[in-house]
Order: sequence, then structure tokens, then C-alpha cells
Amino acid sequence: MTIETEVAADPKRQLSSAKRNVFILTAAQAVLGGAPPVSFAVGGLVGYQLLGEDKSLATAPLTGFNIGVAAGAVLIALLSQRLGRKTSFMMGSMVGALGAAMAAISLFRSDFWMFAVSLALIGISAGFAQKIRFAAADASPGFYKPRAISWILAGGIVSAVLGPQLAIWAKDIFSPVMFAGSFMALIPLCLVALCIFAFLKLPDQKTSAAAATVPTRPLSEIVMTQRFATGMVCGISTYALMTFMMTGAPLAMVIGCGFSSDLATLGIQWHVLAMYAPSFFTGMLISRFGSEKVVAAGLVILMGCALVAHAGIELWNFWGALILLGIGWNFGFIGSTAIVASSYRPEEADKVQGFHDIILFGTVALSSFASGKVFSAFGWSVMNLVIWPVTIFCLLLVALLLRSRSRASR
Repeated sequence: MTIETEVAADPKRQLSSAKRNVFILTAAQAVLGGAPPVSFAVGGLVGYQLLGEDKSLATAPLTGFNIGVAAGAVLIALLSQRLGRKTSFMMGSMVGALGAAMAAISLFRSDFWMFAVSLALIGISAGFAQKIRFAAADASPGFYKPRAISWILAGGIVSAVLGPQLAIWAKDIFSPVMFAGSFMALIPLCLVALCIFAFLKLPDQKTSAAAATVPTRPLSEIVMTQRFATGMVCGISTYALMTFMMTGAPLAMVIGCGFSSDLATLGIQWHVLAMYAPSFFTGMLISRFGSEKVVAAGLVILMGCALVAHAGIELWNFWGALILLGIGWNFGFIGSTAIVASSYRPEEADKVQGFHDIILFGTVALSSFASGKVFSAFGWSVMNLVIWPVTIFCLLLVALLLRSRSRASR
């Protein structure tokens, strides 16, 4: 009998092993998760300073980051099947360190496109990290899965503070080359995460023969259902709006209104905290009120973000809008994910999740690219207006889904 079999056969050992893995994964998430906030806090500003007179491509590096996230989500799925999740996570950490080093070098060389490629590599690492919460859940017994995910989200809160503070502390180390130090500081974080992953002892992820023989519906049939389509459209719209506004906010604060980059970075920090902190009770709200109503609440909060942002260009307007943006994303995206997850059977999960993530991160990449274009051409006030038609359309879809659900219950 193997060690894995013995652990699976002993509930106490299984729980002990799960807690150990969750602790390790939470620590890795707290460290490795610092890279995305740094990228979004300074990526657009760096792109702006590296370009010539035409600043419309300032957010292209962040588009590269989001494309990298999409690619990373696909790569880790493929690598995990061949090499296992532990090795895949370690490889993702190394890619992140390489991307951070390239980003710093590109700043010394004033090479815009090298910087864009560097953020794409950091994005790939972030795409690998997207699977940490699934690894924690899959390594835990059923009753412990929600708590395991909560611990991973707690790690996200730590990284939300760690990343922006690193960007502020290290940005002037190599002055006059601004922000090179911010990316250099990410290298030891990635290497520490690599060492943490080395202690993982994850169980093998094998599909049972019984599940493999269950007939599955064609992907086209699943994606055409009202429930899946509503969840996917609302989730993608929520994520795209969040990225669109978050990408443009530092540019609007620093370039448009003259605030310091430190204040812009702190705004991103508050935003990321608002993205993750509600997760501890979002699941409870979904259980009590239903995923559709939680999505609707998130969309209304995003409308509040637009109102606060449009009310003025004081510091509180930017920070308040970013906080509401984070909370609205949390409710809207997690609720939409719950709707999507309830639209397919377990044996259909891989193909449906793969299709969903490709469309999701592809759209998010386009939204980050459009953010720089819209800001450069029309300014911050027009960016805020984009929220209204998207949220109103999504609210209509949610209302129709609730109506169909009510009819079905009768």
C-alpha cells in the first residue's frame, strides 16, 4: 500500500495532510501573489514613460500581462497532467523571476516591447498561480474544502499589501531609472515561492474509471443553455470592466491629475484588498440569497463605482471608485462563477472551464488594451461611462434568468 493510499484511507491523516498542504499553498500565494499588483500599479506608467509622443499604447504591456495569464492557465493544465502540480507551480515561479528580471533590464534599456514581453512572462506565472486555490481544494476532504479556499484567499490579501508596498519602497533604488527596483524586488519573492512549493506533497489527481465512462454533453449544447450563457457573460463583463478601470486609474491619477505614483500605487492596494477581502463571506451570501442576486448586487456596486469616479477628480474619488470596483468585481465574478459551475456536470468540467477561461482572459486582455486607447483619446470621464451599458445589459440577463428560475420552480 502506498503512502497516498494510506493517507486516503485514514480520515485523520488525510485532514492533517490537507492542512499541511493548505498552509504551504497559502504561504506561496501570499508571496507569489505580490507580482500582479505591482504590474498593474506601475505597468501603465512605465509604458507611458517609455513611449514617444503617441501614448495610446501605454497599457499594451498590461495587455501582454493578461494574455500571459490566459496562456499560463492553459499551460499549467497541460503540464500538471504530465509533470504534476508541484513541479508546474515551481516552473511558474521560475518564469515569474525571469519576467521580473527582464522587466528591470528593459527599463535600463528603455525598451518598450521588451517590457511588454516581460509582463507577459509575469502574467504566465500569475496564470499558474490561478490554480493554487484548486490545488488546495482538491487536496482536501469535502468538509474542509471551503476553509481551504478561504485560507488561500487570505494569502491573496497579504499579497495585496505586500506587492504595492514593494513597488513604493523599491521604485527609486536605481534612480533615475524609475520602477526598475520594483521589478527587481519581485525576483526574490518568486524564488522564495519556488522554495515553498518544494515542500508540497499533493495527492495524485486521477480521473476514476467510472467518471471516464459517463457520457457527456457536447460543449456547444452546454454553452447555449441560458444559465451558462448568463453566468459567462456576467462574469466576463465584470472582470473586463474591473481590468479596464484598474488599468486606466493610475494613468488618470498620475498623468491626468498630477498625483504621485505612490498615491496611485496605494489606490491599487486598496482596490486589490477590496477584491479579495469580501470572499470570506461572499459564499455565505450566495448560500442565503442565491448567486443571481449576489451578481446583481455586484453590478449595482460597479454602477456606484462609476458615480464616484464621475463625481470628481479628487484623491477620494479615485480611491473610493477603486474600492467599489474591487467589491463589485468580487460579488459579480464569484457569483457568476457559481452560476457557471452549476450549469455543467462534474465529468464536463475540464472542457467547459477551459472554454470559459480562454474567452475570459482573451476579453480581459482586450479590455486592458482598450483602456489605454480610450484614456489617451477621450480621458478618464469617458472611461467611467463604459460601465453603464455593460452593467445594465448584464442586469437584464440576470433578471431574465431569475424569471426563468421562478417559472421552473412553479
